[in-house]
Amino acid sequence: MRRALAVVTAAVVLSSIGTATAAAGPRTAPVLRAPAGGFEELAVPSSMGPVRVQVQWAARGGSSALYLLDGLRAPADHSQWTTDTDVLRRFAGDDVTLVFPVGGHSSFYTDWYRPSSTNRQATTYKWETFLTRELPDFLAGYGVSRTNNGIVGVSMGGNAALTLAAHHRDQFRFAGAFSGFLNPTYPMWNQAMRAAMLDEGGFNIDDMWGAAGDPAWSRNDATVQVERLRGLPIYVTAGNGVPGPLDVSNGVGNTINAAGIEAFALIAASVFRERATALGVPARVDFGAGTHTWPYWQQSITTARPLILDALGAH
Repeated sequence: MRRALAVVTAAVVLSSIGTATAAAGPRTAPVLRAPAGGFEELAVPSSMGPVRVQVQWAARGGSSALYLLDGLRAPADHSQWTTDTDVLRRFAGDDVTLVFPVGGHSSFYTDWYRPSSTNRQATTYKWETFLTRELPDFLAGYGVSRTNNGIVGVSMGGNAALTLAAHHRDQFRFAGAFSGFLNPTYPMWNQAMRAAMLDEGGFNIDDMWGAAGDPAWSRNDATVQVERLRGLPIYVTAGNGVPGPLDVSNGVGNTINAAGIEAFALIAASVFRERATALGVPARVDFGAGTHTWPYWQQSITTARPLILDALGAH
């Protein structure tokens, strides 16, 4: 995504920057109970086929859960949250199950209209259905609540975290977006996303939400949907694109791209804050130094941790 957005940055600036299976019925088998603490990988059935999900069980067997979503380059074999941050260690003593869906490369964690027509995708992405019906139904078999969940995401997953929470208030009690693209209906954003998705896996954005102006775009725009978030604890962060000490190991080329992308995320977070303020929807929005990289998102989840635990009653 960094490479693609770097390519379209100049054009955008000049252009004026200025749901799948039915709910599970009564169980006929005994309900399994999750262990108190520990890490495990699950294979969860879905309309997309089996989906790998990594979990760290609540320290004392509690029922609350926090879903953590990856960015555009989401790997097929693990969640980057588990390898690129210290979130497993940081939440190890907390009574909340961490849920890391694996995959979703260039998906925006949404239900697509059809398989991508430009890369021979075999199945249609149905991530909203998975995250709000199939996965919580499966985890309920381990004693995880369907209704006392939080959700956070980075970059691509940031907008998804807020929009999923907006449309599924019965499931989520906290939502957070770190360097998220929170206003995809903003002029030229669809073209930036198109370029990024083609670069990252050859995906066709028209097969996701249709052409610009299709109602799916507004439905999946966190800024447009902010009224639906009223009363929900929200935490949004973005950096200013200025590299800092955490960028030292990222390499000069990567740092330049990450700086440019984060400048877009800053604009999106600012627009989100302005709309939330205008509507009187409380939301904590923090701006700081930094680029579009995992070390800064580790800082964000560290700050968000007490807010999440309060919202879920998971101390």
